[in-house]
Amino acid sequence: MVSDNILEMKQISKEFIGVKALSNVNFAVERGEIHCLVGENGAGKSTLMKVLSGVYPYGTYKGDIIVNGEILRFNKISDSVEVGIAIIYQELALFPHLSVYENIFVGNEIQYAGILEWNQTVSESEKMLKKVGLKVNPDTLIKDLGVGKQQLIEIAKALSKEVKLLILDEPTAALNENDSENLLELLKELKKQGITSIMISHKLKEVIAIADKATVLRDGETICTLEASKGEITEAAIIKNMVGREIEDIYPKRPNQEIGETILKLSNWTAFDPKLGRNVTKNVNLNVKRGEIVGISGLMGSGRTELALSMFGNARKYKITGDLELEGQPAKLQHPHEAIKAGIAYVTEDRKGNGLFLLQDIKNNISIGNLKEISSKGTVNINEEIVVADQYKDSLGIKNAQYSTISRKSEWW
Repeated sequence: MVSDNILEMKQISKEFIGVKALSNVNFAVERGEIHCLVGENGAGKSTLMKVLSGVYPYGTYKGDIIVNGEILRFNKISDSVEVGIAIIYQELALFPHLSVYENIFVGNEIQYAGILEWNQTVSESEKMLKKVGLKVNPDTLIKDLGVGKQQLIEIAKALSKEVKLLILDEPTAALNENDSENLLELLKELKKQGITSIMISHKLKEVIAIADKATVLRDGETICTLEASKGEITEAAIIKNMVGREIEDIYPKRPNQEIGETILKLSNWTAFDPKLGRNVTKNVNLNVKRGEIVGISGLMGSGRTELALSMFGNARKYKITGDLELEGQPAKLQHPHEAIKAGIAYVTEDRKGNGLFLLQDIKNNISIGNLKEISSKGTVNINEEIVVADQYKDSLGIKNAQYSTISRKSEWW
């Protein structure tokens, strides 16, 4: 039986200044299927899709992209859009202060003789919204909608461009359980309409539930393609191929840990957000003991992030009532630097917006939180900064451009 591939990517290789992100990757997708792309962080999943969508143009990679049997060379994103390929990133690309209908047709405006047809734009937007099962007024501003609805609007935007191959990069990462289930059901419905989907996901239960096939990448190489029709898509099989070995315990047994005294205590902790005009946390009581790992769970909007931010120096200027104790002593942390000084660190969910200095190198981003330790008389010791950052690079497995040991000071990362 001859397969009907809508897409083939053959021998795709891609490097970033000494780092090989993709190495002779082969990837094929049949028309009308839902194909999941899985692998650990840094396996090359997003890079491969950026090659496909034209984010990384022809000439910056090696290999062939074959769509509907024809070798194509995309020099920009619009080239892939023209042949019916659309990619939706984890960080949604919507304009928050524009309406739903404006976002759906931005860059693809309905116009005649250079004049925008707003009535038809609204009408066509309603059709796209119906396709994705979203009941919302097209005049609504994006900023007034939740993340789940915004995700559906991104898909409606893709459908307005007559998409044939829809790529979704971690589409459920920021969604609650209900919104995630709705999105997966939508992909199944789009499949019935003849739309092929590629979904990147770390959530193996979702992969098992929805994938017709799943391709595993590891360290920038294609490991295997598993098929649901053959019963190959199982949690054990995916994990084995992702990490390269059998995993007897997905959640390894933890050794007995000696739990110490209480080091953080919240009592009746309430945070009022003046901008929203309501409490974002209310009468929270929390005890964390030395050596513990304490999980804080809840749906989107339940106050998890707000609780963490209110403890970590209250950068959003909530009006706080209640008590915070650190190692048995009352503490009032008025600024994040006071929290850092007290030994508290905060890793944000929004790495791009709040976590990193994107125009600074890796070395600077690692050291920025504790410059005092590598400084003397107000001057940063560059050599010491390199040593410290090297240690974290190795321990955390950070991939970066290689550098010369001779000229480390000027060419480091």
